[in-house]
Amino acid sequence: MDYQKIKNFRNDRSPFAHRMGIVVEQVGPGYARTVKTITEEDLNPLGRAHGAVLFAVADTACGSAAASYGFQSVTLNASYNFLRGAAVGDVITAEAREVKHGATISVYDALLTDQSGKPVGSATMTFYTLDKPLDL
Repeated sequence: MDYQKIKNFRNDRSPFAHRMGIVVEQVGPGYARTVKTITEEDLNPLGRAHGAVLFAVADTACGSAAASYGFQSVTLNASYNFLRGAAVGDVITAEAREVKHGATISVYDALLTDQSGKPVGSATMTFYTLDKPLDL
């Protein structure tokens, strides 16, 4: 499997992630790492990173880990735990690791941390793998 091509595919073909500033840094077997720097545009009315931003970082990481097998997949279910807020300038990294890989159903856990390694959030996401290869 060419993980560099999958990483490039995920970065080049996701207008939403691009607009949000979410970058896939690494893809490996059942694994992916994404990163995003929190900006003013990411804030909620309380001046902290909006929860949807953090969720999107986790979903991008888990979706990229699911894509590591070279097939399209869609999120079936997701659970996110907000552990700590994030402020402007914080660099959020999400590492997604496979819990269970199946022919059609796979599960991934993600841990989100800030630039000092403090946990910001965690997620468990379930994906359905389509019978469609990625167009690499």
